[in-house]
Amino acid sequence: MIAAQDSHTEFQFPQEAESQLSSDTDLDDPDGNHAKTGKGMAAKKGKKALGDKAKGGGAGRTPSLGRVNGHHQENGMENMTLFEVVKMGKSATQSVVDDWIEAYKHDRDIALLDLINFFIQCSGCKGAVSPEMFRHMQNSEIIRKMTEEFDEDSGDYPLTMSGPQWKKFRISFCDFIAVLVRQCQYSIIYDEYMMDTVISLLTGLSDSQVRAFRHTSTLAAMKLMTALVNVALNLSINMDNTQRQYEAERNKVVAKRANDRLELLLQKRKELQENQDEIENMMNAIFKGVFVHRYRDAIAEIRAVCIEEIGVWMKLYSDAFLNDSYLKYVGWTMHDKQGEVRLKCLTALQGLFYSRELGARLELFTSRFKDRIVSMTLDKEYDVAVQAIKLLTLVLQSSDEVLTAEDCESIYHLVYSAHRPIAVSAGEFLFKKLFSHRDPEEEGLPRRGRQSLNGSLIKTTVFFFLESELHEHGAYLVDSLWDCASELLKDWETMISLLLDEPMSGEEALTDRQETALVEIMLCAIRQACECHPPVGRGTGKRVLSAKEKKTQLDDRTRITEMFAVALPLLLAKYCVDIDKVTNLLQIPKYFDLDIYTTGRLEKHLDALLRQIWEVQDKHTDTEVLEACSTTYHALCNEEFTIFNRVDIARSQLLDELVDKFNRLLEDFLQEGEEPDEDDAYQVLSTLKKISAFHNAHDLSKWDLFTSNYRLLNTGLQNGDMPEQIVIHAMQCTHYIILWHLAKVSDGSSLKGDMVTLRKQMRAFCLMCQRYLNSINNAVKEQAFTILCDLLMIFSHQIMSSGREQLEPLVYTPDSSLQADLLNFILDQVFIDQDDDNNSTDGQQDEEASKIEALHKRRNLLAAYCKLIIYNVVEMNTAADIFKQYMRYYNDYGDIIKDTLSKTRQIDKVQCAKTLVLSLQALFNEMLSELGFNVDRSTSAFCGIKELARRFSLTFGLDQLKTREAIAMLHKDGIEFAFKEPSPQGQGSPPLNLAFLDILSEFSSKLIRQDRRSVHMYLERFMTVQMALQREDCWLPLISYRNSLQAGGDDDTMSVISGISSRGSTRSKKSKPATSSKRKLPEAEENSCSSSDAVWMNREQNVQTPVMMHSPHLTSTVLRDPKKMRPEDSYTTAFTMPTEQHSHQPVPPQHQPHHHHQAAIDYNTQVTWMLTQRQQAEARQQQERVSMHYAKMRNHMQQAIRRGSGLMEDDEEPIVEDVMMSSEDRLEDINESMDFDTIDIDLPASKNRRERTELKPDYFDPSSIMDDSVLNVSMF
Repeated sequence: MIAAQDSHTEFQFPQEAESQLSSDTDLDDPDGNHAKTGKGMAAKKGKKALGDKAKGGGAGRTPSLGRVNGHHQENGMENMTLFEVVKMGKSATQSVVDDWIEAYKHDRDIALLDLINFFIQCSGCKGAVSPEMFRHMQNSEIIRKMTEEFDEDSGDYPLTMSGPQWKKFRISFCDFIAVLVRQCQYSIIYDEYMMDTVISLLTGLSDSQVRAFRHTSTLAAMKLMTALVNVALNLSINMDNTQRQYEAERNKVVAKRANDRLELLLQKRKELQENQDEIENMMNAIFKGVFVHRYRDAIAEIRAVCIEEIGVWMKLYSDAFLNDSYLKYVGWTMHDKQGEVRLKCLTALQGLFYSRELGARLELFTSRFKDRIVSMTLDKEYDVAVQAIKLLTLVLQSSDEVLTAEDCESIYHLVYSAHRPIAVSAGEFLFKKLFSHRDPEEEGLPRRGRQSLNGSLIKTTVFFFLESELHEHGAYLVDSLWDCASELLKDWETMISLLLDEPMSGEEALTDRQETALVEIMLCAIRQACECHPPVGRGTGKRVLSAKEKKTQLDDRTRITEMFAVALPLLLAKYCVDIDKVTNLLQIPKYFDLDIYTTGRLEKHLDALLRQIWEVQDKHTDTEVLEACSTTYHALCNEEFTIFNRVDIARSQLLDELVDKFNRLLEDFLQEGEEPDEDDAYQVLSTLKKISAFHNAHDLSKWDLFTSNYRLLNTGLQNGDMPEQIVIHAMQCTHYIILWHLAKVSDGSSLKGDMVTLRKQMRAFCLMCQRYLNSINNAVKEQAFTILCDLLMIFSHQIMSSGREQLEPLVYTPDSSLQADLLNFILDQVFIDQDDDNNSTDGQQDEEASKIEALHKRRNLLAAYCKLIIYNVVEMNTAADIFKQYMRYYNDYGDIIKDTLSKTRQIDKVQCAKTLVLSLQALFNEMLSELGFNVDRSTSAFCGIKELARRFSLTFGLDQLKTREAIAMLHKDGIEFAFKEPSPQGQGSPPLNLAFLDILSEFSSKLIRQDRRSVHMYLERFMTVQMALQREDCWLPLISYRNSLQAGGDDDTMSVISGISSRGSTRSKKSKPATSSKRKLPEAEENSCSSSDAVWMNREQNVQTPVMMHSPHLTSTVLRDPKKMRPEDSYTTAFTMPTEQHSHQPVPPQHQPHHHHQAAIDYNTQVTWMLTQRQQAEARQQQERVSMHYAKMRNHMQQAIRRGSGLMEDDEEPIVEDVMMSSEDRLEDINESMDFDTIDIDLPASKNRRERTELKPDYFDPSSIMDDSVLNVSMF
């Protein structure tokens, strides 16, 4: 028997094993010590002792014919290592092991060296153990040497590599170890050399810091342990047999007793006992040297290997391992953070609970860890949850008393899970719990019928369905039970008997609620049998059925038709007035095989069914029932079957009666001078509902219902007292009339004038619906809006697609008034607070349900309108009023608005950008109207608009080239809006909308370098010198926006050069002469601009071109190498002044040019001045380095994402954008805190060059991600 786990053994671990810090040093040791092995290993110290002991056992012998210098030689594979042979997998594992054993018998040192190198190479190590290392070095020294030679370029090693070859290698690796132990189990493993060396090596490798060594050696050690368990099991069996033979021989009479045989058996038992002790010592060494440490390893794969193998040991050798000392490791590991490890725990336990004998020995473990297993049924990993349910099913089979009612109920509700494997497993558990136990008195019951065993089981299913209170999910319950209880669910004969037959004496009849549930379950079972796929929400789609499944499907459909063709009329007659039952029963005929009505001579039952359908529609006005009747007629009216004429006659008679009745009632209802009473209105409404329901599935064009319905709608508009339900159904019926008319015109089966008639009717009806959009009643307005959206989509320009150009006269484009009415409806009915919706009912639960339903309805209305935007039915700029609600109603409609934004950008990027800035302008104007002209940028309203702009900026993605023109036009519109309205406070105050530039700065990061310059130039057109000189808080939006445009505009500097100083200075400034009123592009550049760029630069004539002035010469560029300077580095752009506007104003003295003074400042003076200013710039330089570091990190992330995922222009990358925004914000904060009365000095040239080289590619330098051909094209 294996020694207790807390006992000390005598195995000497490698010297480095305890000193090294393995990956699990932060975990506690449940056993409290490092074990040491016992017999056969006490006299050996590491590898050196093993080598010394082996010196006489085979040194100097020639190797076998199958091996040359420890290398395999078979079928031409000379000089191949053992690893290469196993990796190729071409040789049988048995022959490879036999060759190695033969080599071991000739020279065990060389063979062992080959085996050691096999484990080293299987770990992915490129090194090899030499004979000298094997003889003279300890295991710890060898492992350290191999660690140094390990290839660290890649983290992959054979056990983790992907591909079929390496998967096969893992199998071959495990097989090799198992076969090796099996072939050596009678002699070699007891020689106190081979196994001791291997176990010592694997124990040392398993404690290595190198994951590859640790993983490979742990797997090898666990498979070695499994092989030893098999050996120990065989020894145990042989010992029992020997003991039994010994007892039998000893119990014989003295005369017949063979003493020689007794001594032989006694000697054999002694040898087996010694071998057993030796094997147990080996297993103890592996368990305490490897398993106890590695089952809590930091790597999940290693932990999973350990748990998987201990489950095998407990199943194979239960007498030794199936006890709490080993089960505790499985119980502890069920709390592992990795689903892979938890899954191995459950599969290991399943192997034990499959056997009732073993399951009975797990009572203590089950009571201790049952709650954990039950909680794992809700595991976030679906595979773990499935296996946990299966394990509990096995526990339930072993004992009914283990799981409490609460435990079972927590599993029952999982039959309604959307994940089908979980639901199926829960269904199997439910079936085992409720349906598998049969009382003795139930054995003699009939197989079918009300009194059968299935009858009671079906009742149990109904009771469970009602208790679960999920009555709308019967299809999910049936699907969960289908795999294990399909025979029960297909017993439709018993279900029909339970519904039609009277209960026997003493039998409790089904209640009305139970009968409704049974009808629903019966319908779901019929659907599952005929469609053979899970309900919606389970599974990815219809799977391909096998031949056997197709045959079963046809057989089931035939049985359903034969059975329900007779029973369905009887069921409809019994439950004719019950809405729920009739609605479900009328769906059964669409699963019929209609040929059977003829082949089975069941025409009389068809006539009975048609009579019952007529009775149902005559008695009901509920929409669901009427639509079910219409669907049933549609299923039966199939021209492919011979019953078509019979059904068509019945349908025509029914429709004739309905239309005649409707026309007669309508005349009385619309008579002038008489007030219609409620009875007349009810009769008209009920008839109209029936006609609408049938018109949905059947063509009623020959009855010409358009005139009647249009007249009804027109009267409702004129009088204003028409009941809302009549108006709603009249609209719906007219909508069906137009659609059926369009179908006939599209097919070409219509007459010559039908297209003209359809065009007139459609336009008249759209005008009627538009007038109803202004109705008082919300339900009527919603119906009119929905129908209008559908008609505008159907009769849009896309009606001519797919070769239907002849339908061009039917194209209908909504005018501006209709578009405005639709938009106003959305703003009034959709974008409202939840509390404003007064559709809630009494009771908290009902109120919550009604709110959810109302929200779903509003989402459908918004989606219908957004569809018009996406398909260019209405103008794209109408989406501005939708986009501006993105932040406020993000939880309710955020996904719809975001998807609309993405689709519109795909249609037209520029127009989409214009729409976005239009939405921001609308919000800005609303804020001004509420808060007044003095904009406080700290208010929640302004911050909300700025946050919305940031969200819009994120949607443009990372590819600046794809969105270049769109972003540029967005800035253009934003700048024009900011300077559009003059200040209400008079001249000298900022424009009314100047604060909008702060919002617009959120999009500056999306501009490429030359576009920043062009936008800055365009901004200067609207600015005056006085604006450039202003530093008050009210001008901060302009300053912030200019800083965002200047940031990154220069390759060699990150600092922002300030504008014209407002103070007098000894540094003079040169002014540029006034230019013409228009700034003209160079010819080459002008040709490269797009048409939109020309619009930018050639705006209205009244926009004056300001004067460009040279910036001061005193910048750090004087220290740079003149050969490396670019032309634009010699000056920076300052603000300009329109010539005509300010020509009459005198130039202040401090701004007059000082050419003579400028000439007096020589090169040395500039250098001296810069050196005196350097100390003052140190703090700013440090801040700039921080922001540059952020920029570098953002750029590297940007390039990595581009290389890895290939983001499109509308992809959102919040992480990268957050980094970008933080970097941008830091720069803005730096710029806003600067003293703008001084000139910022860059870093010294040498230092600046060095740091810029280290930082490139830089986010603020677009040339790092674009080629020259792109950068040479100016945007404006």
